[in-house]
Amino acid sequence: MSNFRVSLEKDNLVFSAAHFITFNGDVCESLHGHNYRVKCEVVGPLDENGYVVDFIALRDSLTEIVGGLDHHVLLPTNHPMISVSEDGDEVLVTFREKRWIFPADNCVLLPIANTTAELMAEFIGQQLKDRTRDKFGDSIKKLIVAVDENRGQWGIADLDW
Repeated sequence: MSNFRVSLEKDNLVFSAAHFITFNGDVCESLHGHNYRVKCEVVGPLDENGYVVDFIALRDSLTEIVGGLDHHVLLPTNHPMISVSEDGDEVLVTFREKRWIFPADNCVLLPIANTTAELMAEFIGQQLKDRTRDKFGDSIKKLIVAVDENRGQWGIADLDW
């Protein structure tokens, strides 16, 4: 049986967000922002209609996920050295002696270890799988999601369906 691939890359699959990452074990960069772009591919056999998935359903689900990240501070909740806690209308974030306080409604708390493009791609991919599994069924083989943080710097997650 042949597998086919559909690719979705649209001008509206973008989001602007602030974040910071850690690297080299214990270095924490300054808070900054990006204009991220997102694209995805779905791999699988053709269905009875002759397509892998419904482009409209894929587009609408991905647009909704991307929209939920737009104009927010993205914070990792599974980092071993970054503490993120909600206190009423505020989110307190600490890394060693650094401390940030953000309005809670300006934040998206992500269940990832670091807000890298790669881990955000995996998060978006998992969200997309969760939202579309009922629509697309179990015949899909792979979902590939890519997040571009700086015009040509893509983090890519290749997820089994």
